Amino acid sequence: MTDSRTRAKRETLILDHFHDEVAQRWDDVLSTFEHPRYEIIPTMVLHDGQKQVRDYYHESRTAFPDQDHEIIALRHADDAVIVEFWLMGTHLGPISGIPPTGSKFRVRMTAFFIFDSNEKLVCERIYFDSLSMIKQLLGSLNYKNPKNWWLLIKALKGFASAQAAEPPKALTDTSPPEFPNYTHRPINER
Repeated sequence: MTDSRTRAKRETLILDHFHDEVAQRWDDVLSTFEHPRYEIIPTMVLHDGQKQVRDYYHESRTAFPDQDHEIIALRHADDAVIVEFWLMGTHLGPISGIPPTGSKFRVRMTAFFIFDSNEKLVCERIYFDSLSMIKQLLGSLNYKNPKNWWLLIKALKGFASAQAAEPPKALTDTSPPEFPNYTHRPINER
């Protein structure tokens, strides 16, 4: 396990990262990485390098300009800091072909901030239930109003096209870890 000084240093870096994201101080957020990289697992999207990550910041804050968070828990692992948090915002701009709905969302998420052996942040890997977000973004629309039917159709087309892209091999070509000290034993032998 990492020592307390390493844990404190990582925790400060991650909390600064979160704070600067909300304040939209992108240069400060980018400076927390050795090489900026976001892996958005529910959508299987990879943002790798300065340009792609800046484009991600621009697209996500155009869609959700008031995006904010509430941290639930922060945990340390040998090579990571794991943060559970609520992400929230209002859908006021397009994102991935999905037109703005004006709906608010609040979704529970987990982010793994991965560190290399030199204690450099190399990746933020994000997990969340995308169905919960979709339900919140589309669920508050008044479907009795025909104007919203077109919005719903456009939103569903946007979701479908976003999911149709081939995921990057960096997110799908994984190898299972080895557990050299593990030998499976039937339950009655444990």
